[in-house]
Amino acid sequence: MKAETFISDDYRPAEGEPFMNEKQLEYFRRKLLAWKAEILDDSRDTIEGLQETTRNIPDVADRASEETDRALELRTRDRQRKLVSKIDAALRRIEEGEYGYCEVTGEPISLKRLDARPIATMSLEAQERHERREKVHRDD
Repeated sequence: MKAETFISDDYRPAEGEPFMNEKQLEYFRRKLLAWKAEILDDSRDTIEGLQETTRNIPDVADRASEETDRALELRTRDRQRKLVSKIDAALRRIEEGEYGYCEVTGEPISLKRLDARPIATMSLEAQERHERREKVHRDD
């Protein structure tokens, strides 16, 4: 087991540091874990809310409105469930020493991109190429 790396609460990765040093890895690990905890808390709240609000609403319009709200909430939770698996994959990449590097080019992903989207697996340029190819194939 590896010793925990200390970083202050106001630490932010900087371009002048060695890429994916222990502090940066710990920063992103904590960020990912906090994001995952927040999603899981929201999911628990949703489950509790759905269990508490199960009721028979006589008005058809009110019932339809409530069912629409529930469907939207469940779709949101499903997207977040998929996001949790991406967060878990990013945490695995940190453990394996692969975090922060583009899966297409092998080049470092910019710290700004990782800070904005810590689950990113491609550099901005590789992501843009991927999306352009995807758009071309979708138009066929």
